[in-house]
Amino acid sequence: MAKLPKLAVFDLDYTLWPFWVDTHVDPPFHRSSDGAIRDSRGQSVRLYQEVPAVLDRLQGLGVPVAAASRTGEVEGANQLLELFGLVRYFVHREIYPGSKVTHFERLHQKTGVPFSQMIFFDDEKRNIVDVTALGVTCVHVKNGMSLQTLTQGLEMFAKAQVRP
Repeated sequence: MAKLPKLAVFDLDYTLWPFWVDTHVDPPFHRSSDGAIRDSRGQSVRLYQEVPAVLDRLQGLGVPVAAASRTGEVEGANQLLELFGLVRYFVHREIYPGSKVTHFERLHQKTGVPFSQMIFFDDEKRNIVDVTALGVTCVHVKNGMSLQTLTQGLEMFAKAQVRP
């Protein structure tokens, strides 16, 4: 089996869900009687379709998962992770404004996992550039997180491990 990362890190906005939690929706969020998750205006909010399967796959592979988000809407982002039932997957959450480099430095301090043993999925190219410089394998997520993107990322990570 190919070498697996010791930590998989996900951005939230436009990576796990198709909106910015601090501008496109209005917290607080709640589960309505029909089971949908809605914002304070009653607008339905959802994950990208394959996100639960992606997180299940990583859990099945024994790869711990963390979140790294620069949102200013910290409470709303955490609330969505709870309402979507995703909290159980995340061993660490770095959700606050600022640089992704800070998020990763804190993840490294908390976990002891070297940057070279991490994989990161994000939709924003600038974050990919910043975090790649740390030595993390970074995957640019173009249309939301999917099983195909996960597979490509894990292959990319495995190839990076065999480089001299």
